[in-house]
Amino acid sequence: MSCSTFTRQMMCLLHLLVFLSGFSLLAVGTWVTVDEDPFVHLLGPFSHQVLRFVNIGLLCIAVGATLVLLGLLGGWGVHKGSKCLLLTFFSILLVIFISEVAAGVVALAYSSFAEDILRAWAIPVLQNDYGNDLMVTGMWNATMAELKCCGFSNYTNFLGSEFEEQNGNGLPPSCCFNIDPCSPTEAARSPVQGCFDHILKILRDHTSTVGGIAVGVGLLEIAAMIVSMYLFSHLDGKVS
Repeated sequence: MSCSTFTRQMMCLLHLLVFLSGFSLLAVGTWVTVDEDPFVHLLGPFSHQVLRFVNIGLLCIAVGATLVLLGLLGGWGVHKGSKCLLLTFFSILLVIFISEVAAGVVALAYSSFAEDILRAWAIPVLQNDYGNDLMVTGMWNATMAELKCCGFSNYTNFLGSEFEEQNGNGLPPSCCFNIDPCSPTEAARSPVQGCFDHILKILRDHTSTVGGIAVGVGLLEIAAMIVSMYLFSHLDGKVS
């Protein structure tokens, strides 16, 4: 078997892997988008105001769809021996790889002070909007009921809030194991913890899954770019 034939076979295999990895990212993106726990809805207004450009599910779907198309494009380029298609494949894949690296750097930068960002948003919302805004109230109630938690840090996030004033010093039932009415005294004796640790754990579970797949896809993209450039430089004939 000649080196050129082996390289073509390797390139076809890499294109198949790129194609399959695209489908994997599509599946992960669909899972993250469809499996919307209440905390995902809860972070919706926050992400719109501060991290509007970050949407892991849609990002995975977009990159996955692009990789599927690139797998087909590269495979067709190898089959036809087209330098033009191989160069197009390399260029688009390089742009995607750089974008993924940039997105990873941004994600790492924000993760280092995620608690401060969330706290700066969540506590004012609980103080001013909970009990007044139906959407915010419903999202927080669903989150606290599912995660069995109270407030962002604990029940003290509701002290002095609009909700407490409107309900005669009453707190949400979730802060007292669903005892209604829930007073600050009952909440202080309750073992119910704040929601932040629960939310952070779920976020980390999602990002760990996506991050692991992204690393694998990145290594595959590097290999595909190297082999495509090698094949490009050794193809005979004119550029298609």
